[in-house]
Amino acid sequence: MFRSIKSKFIIIYFLLVFIAMVIAGIFIVTVFERNQLNEADKSIRAQAQSILNFSPTIKEANWDELGEQEKSELLTKAPIYSTDNRVYIIDNTKVAPEIISSNIGQEERLIGENAYNIPQISPKLIVEASKGEEELTTNEDMSLKSFAYPIITEENKVEGIIYIIYDLSHINKTISDTKTIFIESTLLALAITVVLGFMIASSITEPIKDVTIKAQKMAEGDFKQYVEVRSGDEIGQLASMFNLLTQKLDNTISEIFREKSKMEAIFNYMADGVIAVDITGKIAHANPIAKNILNISEKDIEDKNYDEIIMPVNKYMTLKNIIQSKSLKGKQLIETKDSTYMARFAPYLSQSSEFSGIIIVFQDMTEQYKLDNLRREFVANVSHELKTPITTIKSYTETILAGAIEDKELSIQFLNVVNDECDRMSRIVSDLLQLSNFDNKEVEWEKEYMSLEKLINRVVMKLELTMKEKDQKVNIYIKKDLKDIYADKDAIEQVIINILSNAIKYTPENGIINIILNSKDNNNEIIIEDDGIGIPKEDINRIFDRFYRVDKARSRDLGGTGLGLSIAKRIVESHNGQINIESEYEKGTKVIITLPIK
Repeated sequence: MFRSIKSKFIIIYFLLVFIAMVIAGIFIVTVFERNQLNEADKSIRAQAQSILNFSPTIKEANWDELGEQEKSELLTKAPIYSTDNRVYIIDNTKVAPEIISSNIGQEERLIGENAYNIPQISPKLIVEASKGEEELTTNEDMSLKSFAYPIITEENKVEGIIYIIYDLSHINKTISDTKTIFIESTLLALAITVVLGFMIASSITEPIKDVTIKAQKMAEGDFKQYVEVRSGDEIGQLASMFNLLTQKLDNTISEIFREKSKMEAIFNYMADGVIAVDITGKIAHANPIAKNILNISEKDIEDKNYDEIIMPVNKYMTLKNIIQSKSLKGKQLIETKDSTYMARFAPYLSQSSEFSGIIIVFQDMTEQYKLDNLRREFVANVSHELKTPITTIKSYTETILAGAIEDKELSIQFLNVVNDECDRMSRIVSDLLQLSNFDNKEVEWEKEYMSLEKLINRVVMKLELTMKEKDQKVNIYIKKDLKDIYADKDAIEQVIINILSNAIKYTPENGIINIILNSKDNNNEIIIEDDGIGIPKEDINRIFDRFYRVDKARSRDLGGTGLGLSIAKRIVESHNGQINIESEYEKGTKVIITLPIK
């Protein structure tokens, strides 16, 4: 209960009012009581003076000559202010002070009575008054005041004493009533204080409670909170600032969430692998590409540190080695079984610009390295292909210049060799230029509707002589009602010549070559199969690479440039077709060319 602001506020407010009322009450009652007693003192003295001035007999102490009746009536008409007050005229000249008169009933029983026999009369006061001094005292229970006033004659002798007993009951009752009224008013004030305190505390704590509830919901992730502004005071300002805070926080969280989602999408779908490692070696983040590169799972990320994961891949990429580098930046080449990656690493910092960890990006360099290797191989092949005819040409021309020119028959023979080598170089350059045009998309096709049957017959006729030299047999199978295709006739003829020429070259004497024309779906198929030497399995995937030869020495002897299949593939693909090769070493090869009808 006492832990809430409302209860604390009510209790403090209650105690403040209670303490203030008690202090004020004590002060007021004390002052009031003191004033009442002072007034009583003044009243007693004034009463004694009035009695003394009222009766010359009392003033001159001439009561010895008075009879009993006269003594009893001595104070009958005296100005006694209250019937509750007791007044005694005492003769103190005798050994035992004697009561001369009194204002109480049946005073005859008191006249001549020893004053000391009356319990309310203080002998001490009589003794002191007999000395000529006024004496005023109050009894222990504060119910009576006793006043002894000396009667001094003209001879300056104390001949008697006016003894007044002042009843304080009415004063005590007044004071008691005052205390009762004050207590009742205090209780009423405290009750009002509690009610007002509750209302005031509620007006303060309810908005705070509302803010607390809304803040708790915000802590749970719900930032769509609004607090009602009920006033323009500090509480209202707090509510306004809370609303402003929630709005800005909601906008900030939404922006952070968007950025987080964006970054996660980038990390998860980017082509490169990304991994974040904190300063302790724990992997904070790894996208799917990085997990695939390092061959790890989520469980590996949780159970292992970075060094355990990277060591099997590259021992130089450990966190310790990276941290020991001066700039914390660098790169390392990582080679796996089938791929090559360039790992670039750089530090990331905390908000206070302190080193917090390392970001590593794995860039897939496999294709680039393959292209670099192919480029180097291509340059080497081109150099080799051109070097051979150039060397031959130079050798023969040097021989002719050295004197063979005088031998006309030998010179003609050498010049024919030079001419053949020039033709060979021309074919290589022509094929390279054609491939370059394909690469630069500078080829313009002259397409028309054409018959594949006529095209096949024409190509077979052109190569018939070559096939007869090797006693090879060609079988042609053409489907009936074969539709024409829309293509560049010269380009498709070049493709078929290249494929059929290879079949003739690599098929031994007395071999069989089958040419099949077929239609399938909306495509026409040209199938050229032979029973030649075939292609090894490991060379099938590279058979369309430029200058690639399965048997380089034999292919070069047969006059090939190594570019025919590359050109054929580019021509077919530029006509939205496909070319595939199926082969088994020493058993033959099948080439399937698929061309769309339209």
